[in-house]
Amino acid sequence: MTKLPRTLRLDASDAVVFDRAAAPGEWAVPGGFHFWDDDLEALAGKRRQAFRGGFLGLASFGWSTLVEVAEATPAEREAALAALARHIRDAFGAPDDAAARTAAEEEIAFAESLCEHPPGTVIAVARSVEDGATRERFRTLHRRPADRNALPVFSIVATEGEEDAPEHPDLTRLAEEPR
Repeated sequence: MTKLPRTLRLDASDAVVFDRAAAPGEWAVPGGFHFWDDDLEALAGKRRQAFRGGFLGLASFGWSTLVEVAEATPAEREAALAALARHIRDAFGAPDDAAARTAAEEEIAFAESLCEHPPGTVIAVARSVEDGATRERFRTLHRRPADRNALPVFSIVATEGEEDAPEHPDLTRLAEEPR
């Protein structure tokens, strides 16, 4: 048994901020490779939102803001790997099935490395461009111990030295953009 990220949807916002939202419960990978050929400084709208904070779902190839750590059987891992390899071949023109599978295996292994937490741990990604290179930061959100007086389900811990300027996306404009 291995652990992989699985898409999580807490509200309907993913359907508004991404061109294609992943369905809840899909196996996922960080998906930063999806932006390899993009001019990252020129990204706008929903594509920019996917770059800044999206995980790639492996059934729909849509985006999810959050994933959770989940146990995957060897057959589920293999199905996720095969789906990603097909996507890499079809969408990115890998020269052959072997090259696509090798690239997919690297991405799946990276996704597994993010899941060294208990099942149910929620993970978020924040991507940025620093000195011309993409930087990915992953944050985990853990459930608080049961307490009748505590209303929030998750707590967020600020990390010193990683303060990004807050973004204020225009959700109305994003919702009106063609899908």
